[in-house]
Amino acid sequence: MLKTAGAAGVGLLIGGSGIGGLLTLTDAKQTKEQSKKDIVPFYGGHQAGITTPAQNHIYFAALDLTATDRNELVKLFKDWTSAAAAMTEGKAVGELSSNEYVPPKDTGEAAGLSAANLTITFGVGPGLFVKNGVDRFGLKSRKPKELNDLPSFEFDALEEQWTGGDICIQACADDLQVAFHAVRNLVRIARGKAVIHWAQSGFQRAKQAGSEKETPRNLFGFKDGSINPDVANQKEMNGQVWVQPGDGQDWLAGGSYMVVRKIQMFIEVWDRSTLREQEATFGRHRDTGAPLGQKNEFDKADFNAKDKNGQPVVPIDSHMRLAKGDGKQQILRRGYSYADGMDPQTGSFDAGLLFIGFQRNPETQFIPMQKRLARNDKLNEYTSHKGSAIFAILPGVERNGSIGETLFL
Repeated sequence: MLKTAGAAGVGLLIGGSGIGGLLTLTDAKQTKEQSKKDIVPFYGGHQAGITTPAQNHIYFAALDLTATDRNELVKLFKDWTSAAAAMTEGKAVGELSSNEYVPPKDTGEAAGLSAANLTITFGVGPGLFVKNGVDRFGLKSRKPKELNDLPSFEFDALEEQWTGGDICIQACADDLQVAFHAVRNLVRIARGKAVIHWAQSGFQRAKQAGSEKETPRNLFGFKDGSINPDVANQKEMNGQVWVQPGDGQDWLAGGSYMVVRKIQMFIEVWDRSTLREQEATFGRHRDTGAPLGQKNEFDKADFNAKDKNGQPVVPIDSHMRLAKGDGKQQILRRGYSYADGMDPQTGSFDAGLLFIGFQRNPETQFIPMQKRLARNDKLNEYTSHKGSAIFAILPGVERNGSIGETLFL
């Protein structure tokens, strides 16, 4: 019976008796069965963490490479593959050591926890190929032409501490400790080869608190991500998200491009604005998420409709209207809110949005969209873009392979 209960069950059985002990055995079995359902496969044609239903938490890190040898880089990706595959199954990194004089390979804070639907997604930035004019790893000829630092947009207030990176790690999980553990151990493996440039944690509403099928709300209280490609529609995903053979660098086929923007929200200012002003800013009703003049979140907006004063029902400077444009540019948004205590300069909340968008080609998708928004979006009155980065998200990997293997062929 003790073997069936496991270590955690033994402790509970000692503290209980009679019926309580039997219930503990049942709970232990259910926990074990539930943990199997909390695993998202690491291996596959595309990396997980892109079309995966958004988990409760994110821990994102951008790293700068200190390695100078290409073989070091190849080994790093191989080591990361093994570690990531283990952690996404809820396992420790490496073998457990019985030598008390040697640091454990796994840092241990996720011991006993389920995988919590952990996904780990890897990407590479422009600096991996060429940095300060130097072809660092002999990969200059492999650099995709679309992988360039994003242009400077109007009203950007970018800070170096939140901008760029040679490599990114996106860890998402339904438990923040599991997500942090993943990044912590991957950074530890990279010691001597890479260092953290910047990192950010984030959250969405927990699945226990709201329906998984509902569009999450941002810290302004509005639904964020209503207009997204249908991840179940392969044709739509191939057209909007996945890089295709013939797009340029074929080693990236099956991957994607990730744009990351750290956007501070001036929520105290927002909280003093009227509901009418807030809805006009987004172009949507706050309670339903419906376009102004419509009833339901996914109703088509009528950009030709006029109010009784002859003004557009959906204002021309509203966020939704400008983001949609002519409808030809679409990205897969997967953003998370963040709250980092107090902004010491203003005494207000340091909070906002970690915007993450995936697309097939940033030159024809995100960049023209952001140019429109930066120029005319009424939401700019309440936000400030503090961080920015772009990464080529590597294709998925099959078992016995390693992340980035197509890049190094």
